[in-house]
Amino acid sequence: MFPENIILVILTLIAVLFFLNSVYRLYKFLLLGKKEERFDNIPERIKSVILYVFGQLRVLKEVAGIGHFIIFWGFIVLSIGTAESFLNGFYYKISFEFLGPVYTLLLSLQDIFGVLVLAAIAVSLVRRFILKPERLKIDDPGAKMDALIVLGLITILIFAMFIDRGIMMNLHKDSSLAINATYIPVSNFAAGILAGVSSETLHKVFWWAHNLVILIFLIYIPHSKHLHLLGSIPNIFFRSFRPKVELSKLDLEDESRETFGITKIEEFTWKQLLDLYACTECGRCQVNCPAYLTKKPLSPWHLIHDLKEHLKKKAPLLLKKNSKEENQENEPKILTKKLVGEVITDDVIWSCTTCMGCQNACPVFIEHIHKIIDMRRTLVLDDSSMSQEVQRCFTNMENNSNPWGIGFSARADWAKDLEVKIMGEDSSVDYLLWVGCAGSFDDRNKKVATALVKILKAANISFAILGTEEKCCGETARRMGNEYLAQMLIQENVEILKGYNVKKIIALCPHCMNSFKKDYPQFGGNYEVIHHSVFIQELLKSGKIKLQIPLNSTMTYHDSCYLGRHNDIYNPPREILKSVEGIKLIEMDRWGEKSFCCGAGGGRMWMEEHLGTRINETRTEDALKTGAEKICTACPYCLTMFEDGLKAKQKELKVMDVAEVIEQSLESF
Repeated sequence: MFPENIILVILTLIAVLFFLNSVYRLYKFLLLGKKEERFDNIPERIKSVILYVFGQLRVLKEVAGIGHFIIFWGFIVLSIGTAESFLNGFYYKISFEFLGPVYTLLLSLQDIFGVLVLAAIAVSLVRRFILKPERLKIDDPGAKMDALIVLGLITILIFAMFIDRGIMMNLHKDSSLAINATYIPVSNFAAGILAGVSSETLHKVFWWAHNLVILIFLIYIPHSKHLHLLGSIPNIFFRSFRPKVELSKLDLEDESRETFGITKIEEFTWKQLLDLYACTECGRCQVNCPAYLTKKPLSPWHLIHDLKEHLKKKAPLLLKKNSKEENQENEPKILTKKLVGEVITDDVIWSCTTCMGCQNACPVFIEHIHKIIDMRRTLVLDDSSMSQEVQRCFTNMENNSNPWGIGFSARADWAKDLEVKIMGEDSSVDYLLWVGCAGSFDDRNKKVATALVKILKAANISFAILGTEEKCCGETARRMGNEYLAQMLIQENVEILKGYNVKKIIALCPHCMNSFKKDYPQFGGNYEVIHHSVFIQELLKSGKIKLQIPLNSTMTYHDSCYLGRHNDIYNPPREILKSVEGIKLIEMDRWGEKSFCCGAGGGRMWMEEHLGTRINETRTEDALKTGAEKICTACPYCLTMFEDGLKAKQKELKVMDVAEVIEQSLESF
């Protein structure tokens, strides 16, 4: 063994030990989090890794993702050559030449991907430092420097590979490289340039450059923003297979519980902490966040970044403290720094609309909303820190079972002249129509409820409403962090529905539907729940209702967040609009899973926007840009927010629910 072989072995051992020590340290940080079961559905988890790590499906949702795809796969292909170089450095006779034609193919692929990766790096540098698209405008000098270091190291790695190969082809005419020159044109080109200067010394220089870059990578990655290279694969493997953004159920009777929310970083689960390692800092969450785009304090990227930095500062001290029998006096400030209020401010926490734009865009399945709701629980249940608007909303739900605060005895007044069955009078029906608070108390949305009733009657559907027995579903209280009030409302509703043996529910509101699907099963409420737009589509397909009256109009449809991203219902509302003769549908620029929030979700319906610009006005501008005569939606909150937005813009466009559109076009009632 030559001296350089011994040196390489020693340096490799040192680098590997540093790397393993860093990884073990990060692992111990995760163990500070609470337990969480994420070891179910192993086949599906393996499939996720194949699709979203190696297939890069979420990365490729954007054109810019092609560059990342090339760099990712280029790194994998080039790592084969790197492995050969290292093994050859340990013992000079080691080579992959025994693979024969496969070896030739590998050499060729390494040549091709080397060029592709360099091109992708060039494009990446231009985008990050010259074009600067919105999602890359991250005000963190460290992140920019980190990107330069990593991209620079990859560039050095590839150039060192090409130059070293060119030198070897000149020095050893009978080598596999020289013999396969036709298949490795870039290395062959390098050989031509270096024909007069090739030497064993120069070969050693670039051979060492290539190998040292790999060792530097090994040491640097666990401490850089590219920590996601270690965190993203396990994070995708351990992603949630529960219904989208299903919130955890708190055991409110647990007397050992010191807090209801998350007051310390170590109170998150290990998976929530793993999310922090997985962040690629790509900014996709940020440019899909309505709060960020309307100048609110919330940036999903900053949320994850700030939590990660706090963990990295606090975790070592916690581990050191836990290893001692006695607590330290004069604890470092980081140990007593409040997670909610200091690390993450109240305004950041309350800015979220729970629209799921961030989670839907994240290529590594980070779960932002759960963290925000956990911290809202801290503000509401532990600190009683909330605005008067939020407190008023809770009081209204406590006293009258609706956020408007209107007397619960008026809940069924909208249906007095419609001859609608009430469950308390006749429960022998196929469906319960869950009207919701908006359809029951808001004058504008009462018209939507009326339109739906007329459609159901025209189709001879057997249904009834609860009338004054219906209470708020609890969705708003739960997403605002008041788990106590939400559980009270849910449990009361479950008991009422159980009394009538309700099995099937038609929901007028996506938020109610989402709650019935994801919250209620945690409390024994298991129902077949269908949104009214989907139900209307089924009625049209089955021929139970027929449309005859044409509505000559241009319309633009807005995807409700809780109908779309939360429950993947995009086509049914569009299909039923297209079934109406004379309607021309014009899509907004942001539609489908990229739809922009109306601003009402996550309890924001009941809070004024004191910071930045109004989300609903931004979305209203999207609709106005289409030039459509009418705006259509399938959510009572969205309808209200659009009408408020149009008033602010002083525009006279009409906003309609899909049920109102179909009701107007019905052949007969």
